[in-house]
Formats: sequence, structure tokens, C-alpha cells
Amino acid sequence: MPRVAAIDCGTNSIRLLVAELTHRHDGTVDLRDLHREMRIVRLGQGVDATGRLAPEALRRTRAALADYTIAARRKGVERVRMVATSATRDASNRDEFFAMTREVLGVEAEIISGDEEARLSFAGAVGEQDPDDGPFLVVDVGGGSTELVLGEWDGESVSVTSARSVDIGCVRITERALRSDPPTADEIEAARQLACGVLAEAFEAVDVTKAKTWIGVAGTVTTLSAVAQRLDEYDATRTHLSRLSTEDIHRVADELLAADHESRAANPVIHPGRVDVIGGGALIVRVLSEELAARGGPADLLVSEHDILDGIALSLR
Repeated sequence: MPRVAAIDCGTNSIRLLVAELTHRHDGTVDLRDLHREMRIVRLGQGVDATGRLAPEALRRTRAALADYTIAARRKGVERVRMVATSATRDASNRDEFFAMTREVLGVEAEIISGDEEARLSFAGAVGEQDPDDGPFLVVDVGGGSTELVLGEWDGESVSVTSARSVDIGCVRITERALRSDPPTADEIEAARQLACGVLAEAFEAVDVTKAKTWIGVAGTVTTLSAVAQRLDEYDATRTHLSRLSTEDIHRVADELLAADHESRAANPVIHPGRVDVIGGGALIVRVLSEELAARGGPADLLVSEHDILDGIALSLR
């Protein structure tokens, strides 16, 4: 039973999954979590404006990666895969990032395409779903990009029909449009128009009318679920496989966009690193919900704590 480590370095956070893979006689693979961890490092700080990774962002990422390397070694990990997504793809000084990851982790980090990011997220999200609930539409709202992927799951393997990644995420939309605290009505409308325009490309590429189940993954969506449930503390066992109705999504987005920084920071389920960008993330999810409704897609959003990390780990089978 090999032990593997998956590391996902996005625009806002860097996350680690250490897992044990069990190969069944029928060719399927079970994934048993040994350790999950997330740090907000904001690697994409200012990348949209400058085109470069900031020195302080690289330092924060290095510190987190050093701790992850120690954790993986202590768990007896045999294979490691680290992927880097939107912020690193866009940075002119990404070679500095690669040099740092080689030195600290001892393996080469991969910059994956948006489509590969979407496919890995899909594989991680649908593995515990009933195949009869497909086709599945998996959406990952990250810091710098949003992925839509449509496909099937037959209980053993996934089949992706279409996927598209577009450059809109909670950090990017906040830096571009939501500058006031709280944002003004004009800023919110400008952000909504921005999200609609960028997401139109994804909806053109992915026929959401074929989806039977809509699954949302990653920190923005799981945080929205915790806020909607008014939890006293973040609890992944409560957010995982929870559902957000259209009304829930609109209510939570309105609440977060109307709140100031102090009010959001006081909410115990919002990670400190998400406080200033969760309103932008909620707005993107609201736009997704509106566009799905307009196209006759699924209404309720099924929230999953399993995502690209699980997909990366399964790729190491």
C-alpha cells in the first residue's frame, strides 16, 4: 500500500494531501487520507497587475512547502507530485518558483494547463458519487481561475466530455473590481459583468444542459457552505456533501458582499486568508448559479471537500 503526497499550489492557497493507495483486484484504487493541510500564502498577490510573483509571496510559499516536506517524510511518503496552477502560469519570473520548489521539495513542480487542472478536480470530486447521478458538472472556483468540467463516472473510471478553465477567481476579481470595504453597488455590478463576460467562454465550451448533478469543490465553495449553515466553527464533515440551493447561494453572496472586513473576519468559519476575497468568490458562484439556471442546468450545488488534491493523489497510483 504505497503512500503518496499530493501538493496543489494555487493563486491563494497551497495544500497538502498525504494518502495511502489500496489497489483492488478489480483494478480500482481506494484512497485513505492520512493528513490534509491548507495554508493561505497568496502566491498570486499582484500577479494580475504586475505579471510577476512578489518576493514576499514566494517567501510565504517556501515556508509552507518546507513544512509540507517534513510532514510527508514523517508519514513515509514514497511518491510526490506537486502541481502549480493559475498564478504561476501567468508569472514572468516563474523560474524563481521552480528553483525554490526543487530546492525545498526535491522534485520538480509541474505547471499544469487549466484543462488538466479541471480534469484532476473532476476525478477527485466524483469518486464517491453514484454513477447514476451523472453526467456530472464539476466547478472549481480558485483564486485566479475557474474550471468547468463535464463528464461521467462509471464506478471505476472517469470520462471527461468537455472542460474549460477561464481567468476569473476570487483573488483576481477582488483585485480588479472590488476595491472598497464593503464594495459599492457600482463595484459589485462591474464585478458581476466581468465574471459574466469571462465565464461566457467556459459556458460556450461546456454544455451544462447535459449535466444532472452540479458539484462545487475547493475553498470558496466549502466556505460558502459553512457560512450558509451558520456553523460555529469550520467542520469539513458538515460541509462535505452538503447542498446549497439557489436561494442559499444568493443569500450568502449578498451577505458577504454587504459585510465589511471586520464583520467577515469575525465569522469563525472564514479562514483569515480568505476574509478579503470571499465576497468575490461568492459573487462568481452566484453568477455560475444564474447562468446554469438560464441554460436549464442543475439548480442545487453539491459541495465536496474532495477535489484536485484527490485527483493528484490518484494519478500517482
